[in-house]
Amino acid sequence: MVYDRTPEEFFWEVKRLFEAPLNPANLLLFSGKLQEQFLEKLQVSNICMLPSYNHTLPTGHERGTYLALDVGGSTFRVAIVELGGSGEKSMEIKTLQCHKIGNLERALEGHAFFDWMAVRIKETLEGYDIELAHGSEPLRMGLSWSFPIEQTSIRSGTLLQMGKGFCATHGVQGSDLGDLIMQACTKIDLHVQMDATVNDSSATLLSRAYQDDTTRMALILGTGTNAAIHLPVSALAQTKFGQRPQSWHDEANHVLVNTEYSMFGKNILPTTRWDDYLNITHMHPDFQPFEHLISGRYLGEIVRLILLEAVQNAGLFGGQLPESLKQPYNLDTGILAIFESDDTPDLSKSLTTIQKAHRFITIPSYADLLFVRNVSHLVSRRAAAYLATGIHALCSLRTRSEGLSPATVGHTSIACNGSVIEKYPGFREATQTVLDQLVEMDGGLKREQHGGVSLDIAYESAICGAAVAVCCVDQHGRPERR
Repeated sequence: MVYDRTPEEFFWEVKRLFEAPLNPANLLLFSGKLQEQFLEKLQVSNICMLPSYNHTLPTGHERGTYLALDVGGSTFRVAIVELGGSGEKSMEIKTLQCHKIGNLERALEGHAFFDWMAVRIKETLEGYDIELAHGSEPLRMGLSWSFPIEQTSIRSGTLLQMGKGFCATHGVQGSDLGDLIMQACTKIDLHVQMDATVNDSSATLLSRAYQDDTTRMALILGTGTNAAIHLPVSALAQTKFGQRPQSWHDEANHVLVNTEYSMFGKNILPTTRWDDYLNITHMHPDFQPFEHLISGRYLGEIVRLILLEAVQNAGLFGGQLPESLKQPYNLDTGILAIFESDDTPDLSKSLTTIQKAHRFITIPSYADLLFVRNVSHLVSRRAAAYLATGIHALCSLRTRSEGLSPATVGHTSIACNGSVIEKYPGFREATQTVLDQLVEMDGGLKREQHGGVSLDIAYESAICGAAVAVCCVDQHGRPERR
């Protein structure tokens, strides 16, 4: 069969399209336009730039033992976390149990799901120290909840539809989440007390802030993406805060904001024909344009779409693609990571991995494998550059809101969590390199000059952040850290 061009010629077009927007001057321009979008949504939006009830960061000197809960889409984790105040073991997980949330658990309706949670809490506590479960003083509890809620206080919020196949809201949707958990715990005589509820991005920020007082932002980048940022209350329109007690407004100078920044970037960040096809065929086109360009769910799909065209028009893989790779979202981003980290001279690790996942009629050649590796690199490095642009925009937003300049803002740590930012080969380093360039071009100090922005991993952030959120409750009414 005669093709329009060779794989090499096709690759050079891909390279040109993906690298063309990544000049630092362009990225700085994109950052400015993103800031304009952020500013607009700080004034009017009920789906992004959402202020939490948490307006206090930890000092790092808090001490105590807390029960921390982390409810995610596939696991429920229960831990005892000890905060020591300082030193190497300032934050220590004393025990942690991870319980799978399978189809049976997802099918539990209403109170039955929370009863299941309570039994798992009891098992963890009694397995570690039975006195903690039934002591004279209630054990204080923090919850990291990875599902939508309408927050009504630092302690809790109104339960909303969970999605992802969960039936837990049946019959109790609109109820107070903290009360549902407490009722289940009281049934089985657990002496605990729900004191704080946070989402995953706020938990990540709090966990890192306990150990590093320059932390003002958190980034989640795995299958999806989100960010939380610490902003002055004055940066948001009064209407964004809803019906809050006056006492909250009297105390709060700053607030943790759930940015939902995955929704930004439309008509700002340049896209390719493959990105555009992904968007128009998506169940919710244009809803999360930033996420489509940088998150783990979509990096593999962008590469798959490029490979599909390369097979059809340039004879990649001998012009034949396995049926499985013709199916949307069937090229896992983890496979791209293996290609990029493969240090074998013949890319044998990559070959084994892709053959195991997809049945090729003809064994891919070294040239085929190299094509996949190089395209993966282009897609992931563009994602890193766009991520750095979004981070720079958010940090600049905070600098501006605080009445500071890039030269006077000092160092900022960003707490990072998620499979892509933590584990994808070279991704965090590539993001950091571009971010350093943007900060310096914008007049900021270098990191070695005690300025700049650093991307720092926050390990076990959901669990530790839930515990730190509890200790922050005690800080309310005290002077805030800026």
